[in-house]
Amino acid sequence: MLLVAHGSRDPRHAATVHALVRRVRSGRPGLRVEAGFLDFGPPSVPAMLESLATEGARDVVALPLLLTRGFHARIDIPALIRQAPPGLRVVRADVLAPSPLLLSALERRLYEAGLTPADKSSTGVVLASAGSTAPEAIAEVAHVARELRRTGWCSVRPAFASGPLPRPRDASRVLRAAGVPRVALAPLFLAPGRLLDRLRADARHCGVDVCADALGDTPETALLVCHRHASALGSRMSARDQPRLPESPQQ
Repeated sequence: MLLVAHGSRDPRHAATVHALVRRVRSGRPGLRVEAGFLDFGPPSVPAMLESLATEGARDVVALPLLLTRGFHARIDIPALIRQAPPGLRVVRADVLAPSPLLLSALERRLYEAGLTPADKSSTGVVLASAGSTAPEAIAEVAHVARELRRTGWCSVRPAFASGPLPRPRDASRVLRAAGVPRVALAPLFLAPGRLLDRLRADARHCGVDVCADALGDTPETALLVCHRHASALGSRMSARDQPRLPESPQQ
């Protein structure tokens, strides 16, 4: 399994990706799991594919650590796969959203930030994404927001740091204007970074009550990665192969 990460100049991004790699490895000890970066590696995705081929690998699942089908998922990763070394069969897995496991990871982070299930009915959530010009990506964020709302939160508004509107601060104002007693920011981000730092700071400045962390290496994210890997191979994970999830903070 080759986890394909976006990459960032912020060292916290790579550290988070490597932590997720370790968690996936621990849950699937018989599977080789590596990471490659689209930007700001090392290792780059082409270098990682070359290394795997040199070491004798023949089959690789390239699994995007991306939350929506934006430009990287639709254009960059397929192009890199087409340039893989001869003799290396590369199957592309799907992006992480949407999934019930993603909703569970978002809720885990909200609970870790101080909320409880009892707060759901009085808390509006701003689901903040980095943003994309791709209609598919925008639609996927809206879908995740609707599904998160169905888990019992008072209201969930999608928002974007760039590209389409609204911005997170505008979404939080809409929730306040609607009379929502408490507003929380749920970042639809895999890893921390400067963009998320700015979003969180802006959210606090606008009076958002709770700011959750990026999804990171939550157990649910690791399990979602394993499910995407199995789906790419046309199989279903057996109970034996499922990594164990510790009790979530709300339990």
